[in-house]
Amino acid sequence: MTTFPRRQALGMAAGAALALTVAGRTPAGAAEFGDADSPGTPIVPPPPPVPVALDTWFTNDGIDSASATGGDFDGSGYTFPAEQLPVGRTATVGGVPFRLGSAAAGAKNNIAATGQTIDLPKGRYFVAYFLVAASYGTAGGTATVHYADGSTSTGSLSGPDWYTGTGALVSPFRYAPGGVVDGNPVSLATGQVWIDPAREAVALTLPTTANPAPNVASLHVFALTLQPVAVGRAALILDGRSTANLLTDGGPQAAEATVVNAGTVWLGARDRVTVTVDVPGGRTTVPATIRALAPGEQATVRLGLAPDASVPPGTTANGRLRVTAGRGTLATQQVPITLGIPDFRPTDASLSTHRAPYWFTDAKFGIFIHWGVYAVPAWAPVGQQYAEWYWQNQQDPNGATYAYHREKYGENFVYDDFIPMFTAAKFDPRTWLDLIADAGAEYYVLTSKHHDGFALWDTEVSDRNAVKLGPRRNIIAELFAASRKHTPQLRNGLYFSLPEWFNPDNPWMGHAPRNPYTGAPLPYTGYTAGKDFVRDYQAPQVLELISEFDPDVLWFDIGGVNDSRAVLTEYFNRAKNRKRPKDVTYNDRGGIPDHDFTTPEYTTYPNTVVAKWEASRGLDPFSYGYNRATPDDRYMTAEEVVRTLVDIVSKNGNFLLDIGPDFDGTIPDVMQRHLRDAGAWLKVNGEAIYGTTYWSRMAQLGDLRFTVKQNEAFYVHSLTAPGSRVVVDAPVPIRAGDRVTLLGYRGSLQWTVENGALVIDVPPAARDAGRYAWVFKIAWS
Repeated sequence: MTTFPRRQALGMAAGAALALTVAGRTPAGAAEFGDADSPGTPIVPPPPPVPVALDTWFTNDGIDSASATGGDFDGSGYTFPAEQLPVGRTATVGGVPFRLGSAAAGAKNNIAATGQTIDLPKGRYFVAYFLVAASYGTAGGTATVHYADGSTSTGSLSGPDWYTGTGALVSPFRYAPGGVVDGNPVSLATGQVWIDPAREAVALTLPTTANPAPNVASLHVFALTLQPVAVGRAALILDGRSTANLLTDGGPQAAEATVVNAGTVWLGARDRVTVTVDVPGGRTTVPATIRALAPGEQATVRLGLAPDASVPPGTTANGRLRVTAGRGTLATQQVPITLGIPDFRPTDASLSTHRAPYWFTDAKFGIFIHWGVYAVPAWAPVGQQYAEWYWQNQQDPNGATYAYHREKYGENFVYDDFIPMFTAAKFDPRTWLDLIADAGAEYYVLTSKHHDGFALWDTEVSDRNAVKLGPRRNIIAELFAASRKHTPQLRNGLYFSLPEWFNPDNPWMGHAPRNPYTGAPLPYTGYTAGKDFVRDYQAPQVLELISEFDPDVLWFDIGGVNDSRAVLTEYFNRAKNRKRPKDVTYNDRGGIPDHDFTTPEYTTYPNTVVAKWEASRGLDPFSYGYNRATPDDRYMTAEEVVRTLVDIVSKNGNFLLDIGPDFDGTIPDVMQRHLRDAGAWLKVNGEAIYGTTYWSRMAQLGDLRFTVKQNEAFYVHSLTAPGSRVVVDAPVPIRAGDRVTLLGYRGSLQWTVENGALVIDVPPAARDAGRYAWVFKIAWS
């Protein structure tokens, strides 16, 4: 049996996993399930997982090989490559064994989910794990579990578009019709559906999506595995691994393990549950502890690891993760452990070992700042185009920007004529930073250079920059210096556009600058043509940003031609080899398969995505750069900011919210007001945001969202004002003695469990204490 940890592909490592969870009615307090930690309860081994044969239900051939073609995964004739997937055998992905179908010519190997009911081996399970993918967009819906007593439970099951390449098993290519290799990565993702372990499950009905067709979203199920419950104290280890992360800045190397309570009683403080790793040549320096874990719940723990002094960094040895309860052993897992963090190399195999740092995972909220020459015209049709794309939008003779510019400035006033008007006369770094801190953000990302090629620092490879032209100030240097002095708690990042629209040496739009009205060629102000765009210009600029400003985040955009592998190698090694090492991070737009996090833009995901992601958008309805045409009442309100943040965080995302300063460096009052109001909410409710994780069983339930602070508390976020009672019809991890409160309100709230649902009484004073989103805290005793 082949084993694949999360984020591991056959042939290459890349991507990330999507785990989607489902809720049903839970018989909270059922007799055979303990509501308190019970050190006297026997430790029992969990039953082995049960892969379910799906051959009878397969409806689609979505896997081809070089010698067996003719499949059609997406309705357009494209398929997964059998050479990159564990077809026809059982493979372990993230600790779960899955059995995939055949890739023989004409063989069906996945279910296009259209409401099929799959028979299950009758038994008591607490979760169903899936391997899924979607074609033509994210797809999914409601799944239903059927029990022997005639009852059901429901929840959602979704999958990401295979074309994003962000799943658990990633292939570096796919097959086009006729067996032609198409170089875009594609992937299978993991998902899970909660099952009530107090009832005997007999069948599961898949969501109703659609049969594969062009431009029609369809969910595909490739494999299904059930995990039976163990009666007693039991645990499973999923996805145990060493990492290239630091436990903290300057701290030890981190290892991780996802621990699942596979038994029928809580694992609590009295159980003294500890997670360590035994490995020749190394030792656990910081063990992890689990002080509150309900039956069926999971916790991903972090522990510190150190190699012996004689062991070279990068040495791999067979290790054993161990979960103990006092003197007893709950679970073990043998895993390869890499001792020490070796230097990175400019290869996908090396770079793919880099992951989003813990500080980034825990930060949750950042501020994006789009500022440049485009802040002078600062115009786009409201809600339709990005104002920072003014120069490119101006090229379309049928577009609104083309007509607007001709009327306001005239045909002979060209984009670079705005450069002297970009004054930054009122730019005060301290004012910006105070606003970011007041908003409750933990990091910020500034555009160092957008698609117009105008750099906000004194780059050595071009005079097209803010020191030689325009404001004649080193914007990045001033902001970063002020941040490190006055707001050292903020992490800093830099956006960098890899291509430029009209750079004469590599014009993204196919031509050097020209007057969009007359066609006459124009100079690219401050730039001397004749360079190798990547070797002499793009890569040196990124290396300047790394060496001069030491950013915590590199936020690339667009992709295209690049030397990102070499640049990122320098970035990572510079961060880890300093006297006090730190973790840095980068996104998915660097033009290579490897990345730490994905970046949906002006959208979010409908369900939990286990692979780290960061959603970005502006306060503006559809612009990152300042758009002076946007009226105040079209900006996101503080309420919308908070609700968007809660929704994203509950699904394992970060929220990078953009502001666009005016040409002189002032930030519009409406942006400041709404950010500070959102920050005031975070001062009261931030404990339910920062340092939390998603709930593995459910992403959302109507207007309710959920977050978890490991070992401490469970949070229920209501996106609408509660009435006199809040009913949470979900398997909430709560037990007798736990305290329920509303953040911002003093005093405990009364609660009960009725027909499997948590019911919280909310007095008028408590309702009045909240705004935007009401956060109920369940503090585990």
